[in-house]
Amino acid sequence: ALQLTESGGGSVQAGGTLRLSCAAEYAYSTVCMAWFRQAPGEEREGVASIDRGGNTVYADSVKGRFTVSRDNAKNTLYLQMNSLKPEDTAMYYCAADRGVQNTACSGGFCCPKNADYHYWGQGTQVTASS
Repeated sequence: ALQLTESGGGSVQAGGTLRLSCAAEYAYSTVCMAWFRQAPGEEREGVASIDRGGNTVYADSVKGRFTVSRDNAKNTLYLQMNSLKPEDTAMYYCAADRGVQNTACSGGFCCPKNADYHYWGQGTQVTASS
């Protein structure tokens, strides 16, 4: 099984910044990578995703504040979080999937539209206090 290891979480004041990293053990099965978050008592929600070709998708709640990126040579996923709000407080999870081959999608692979990613990290806590 692919191991994903997140780092970079912490506690900041509202308006602060954090940068999360997710190191994948190897490149196979990382065609699609994403960040999810889950606050206590809430369902897990998608934050941002990126495929191997660099195509990104963001949740409306983080557009303009968060930036997802990846370094394929290092098998590492990043999430730059700026202008953090108290409502961003949650456990953040990294996810990876090899995607489904389909010429209808960018790069020839379709990534999961929801939380149906195959591999997950253990999570890193992000807290933004007012």
